[in-house]
Amino acid sequence: MMKKLPRLSALLFCLVLPAVPALAQQDEGVAVERMSRLRGLIPEKQLEEQATMQYQELKQQAAQKGVLAPDTDPQLQRVRAISRRIISQATRWNQGAADWQWEVNLIKADNVNAFCMPGGKIAFFSGLVDQLKLTDDEIAIVAGHEIAHALREHGRERVAKGSLLQLGANLGSAIFGLGQLGQTVVGQGAQLALLRFSREDETEADTVGLDLVARAGYDPRAGVALWRKMAMLEKSAPPQWLSSHPSGNNRISQIQKTLPQVMPVYARAVNAQPGALPPYRSNVKGVPPVQ
Repeated sequence: MMKKLPRLSALLFCLVLPAVPALAQQDEGVAVERMSRLRGLIPEKQLEEQATMQYQELKQQAAQKGVLAPDTDPQLQRVRAISRRIISQATRWNQGAADWQWEVNLIKADNVNAFCMPGGKIAFFSGLVDQLKLTDDEIAIVAGHEIAHALREHGRERVAKGSLLQLGANLGSAIFGLGQLGQTVVGQGAQLALLRFSREDETEADTVGLDLVARAGYDPRAGVALWRKMAMLEKSAPPQWLSSHPSGNNRISQIQKTLPQVMPVYARAVNAQPGALPPYRSNVKGVPPVQ
């Protein structure tokens, strides 16, 4: 089923977004910090155009196979509604996100996967929602994580590092001349998601994602429940969504360390006192409540 999709989903995790303000914001929640200057070596417009082309190709192939969810699909409407609330918080982390033409689609396939491309092109696979029986809060955690990779421009930074190693002193003229080598770099960007982000990138995406989720009014404690569900599923076969993600107790521990920063933000978003919030309860036996 959908044999060509793995190539198109190679842009798993967003590759690029315009820059955020240089100075950290000292308000409540997770602080916005500087991003790597290396990403400036890669023209964002070029990567965004390539991503948009591949996203359209993905949609066309899915439609041909009858697995592109129509606008009337209840599961798609659910994912879109949750994503919209998170997207509304994106400019705190990257002001350029206000200019994205955001789009959210659902592929009716068993893949346990989701991604976000440059320009705000997001796709969920129904297998992720169905197999993990995701609650709204847990869908928000997935969307927040993927969007966070984009807002922090992790993919663009990785493309830049790889290009420096491969192209050396010819990097600038090759890319900015928009010649054949420039196109090659764009191709490298499309393949980037096949590689693993660093642990630092993954931790940052989790942390930024929790901040986005909390501001959107979703419970960030759902991140702990989500990764406990992932661990249960991984016992049989690692989901595709985990191919670039470190998982396990260390990841859950890091999320728990971030909760004190974001729970007051969440409480404010839902008009509650932090101490009055009930435990987060998932919907799967074996996943305990999260305090």
